[in-house]
Amino acid sequence: MKNVFYWSLVAALAGLLFGFDTVVISGADKKLQTLWESSDSFHGIVVMGMALWGTVMGALLGAFPTRRFGRKTTLFWIGVLYTVSAVGSAFANDPIVFAMFRFVGGLGVGISTIAAPAYISEIAPPKDRGRLVGLYQFNLVFGILLAFLSNYMLSDIGENAWRWMMGVEAFPAIIFTFLCLTIPKSPRWLITLGATEEAKAIYARVDPEGSFDGLVREINNSTSSENKTESIFSKKYRFPLKLAFLVAFFNQLSGINAFLYYAPRIFEEGGLGESTSLLSSVGIGVTNLIFTYIGISLIDKKGRRSLMYYGSFGYIISLSLVACAFFFQWGGLMIPIFLFLFIASHAIGQGAIIWVYISEIFPNHLRNSGQSFGTSVHWVLAAIIPSFVPLLFGSIGAGVVFSIFAFFMVLQLLFVHFMMPETKGISLEELSNKLISDKSNSKE
Repeated sequence: MKNVFYWSLVAALAGLLFGFDTVVISGADKKLQTLWESSDSFHGIVVMGMALWGTVMGALLGAFPTRRFGRKTTLFWIGVLYTVSAVGSAFANDPIVFAMFRFVGGLGVGISTIAAPAYISEIAPPKDRGRLVGLYQFNLVFGILLAFLSNYMLSDIGENAWRWMMGVEAFPAIIFTFLCLTIPKSPRWLITLGATEEAKAIYARVDPEGSFDGLVREINNSTSSENKTESIFSKKYRFPLKLAFLVAFFNQLSGINAFLYYAPRIFEEGGLGESTSLLSSVGIGVTNLIFTYIGISLIDKKGRRSLMYYGSFGYIISLSLVACAFFFQWGGLMIPIFLFLFIASHAIGQGAIIWVYISEIFPNHLRNSGQSFGTSVHWVLAAIIPSFVPLLFGSIGAGVVFSIFAFFMVLQLLFVHFMMPETKGISLEELSNKLISDKSNSKE
């Protein structure tokens, strides 16, 4: 188990870089808009949003390298992309060059949301799969905390503080890149290639008490029975496809990425000063980390659906309170407190389950494509919504924006209650058969 935990942790460090890369831009947000004299629309869509469009591209294309070259090799090159992005963004002298290097980092983020959860889910025993894949999300929010903390500590070092904010990511990216050389290939991926001897040696270290021959039979049976021309859009996979779409859809319609991208700006909109806004952002990072830890500790005990129930109720309450705070101009610490509740609700619910759930619900031969679909839905919305936040805040107001997010979380609660099946403690092969054959979607 120690081997599996270490390998999972290394792969999950891709999540740390994901979180850092996504949020570090928040510290440079208003500085860059002033420096390059950008309009709200140009700043939101190009300067701030280009990384997210890179993420969309990475999510759309990430299934190919993950399947063709393997999870381990793909993770290595993700580290390279993060390194190049960090260094290039730090030295950029105009918004277009800056956006291009941010796009490169976005590619790394998008591909990592496919490769890392796939790798961990394939080496993890069923009873520990939620907790181990959850390491990816835990590292993601740890990366967010590090980014907020780094931004706060670097904010007063001078005119070029934003360059240091963007460039410091290169250090963990380089470490991650070399650590990827120390982990083995996924045994399930090797079996699909026919490299059973290599897979057997790795599997003996993954699950010494498990039946390797049984695993080979299950994978070969699913592979031999499949229609080579079928895809995730085949009628038989309609249900897992709907699940991936809706989980990803509701994740972003909570407003989570819009908030993380613009946390300091939102706090300033609520009446806090610039320095206090950055410090409040650090508090958001700490809250996120604590409740993510709670979420991944519970995911294999309580199950995915239970956590989604907790998160949905928390979303509805917190987002409604944030909207009221803006409508009725509740000043002081009210908005930060409500947003801390929002982050806690996300961390224990959607944040804890999304990458686990999408990596579980598709069969082995379509897992890469299924994850690519789910993460693409997630990242298309993650690119669109934050890109328009400055414009929406200036036109319809923050109160209306947060009210819309609260409404969609009511719809998420209905989805969890009426449609979402439980997946805890079931092998990947058994689970894929259940979701394909159980069209009635009886909940356990």
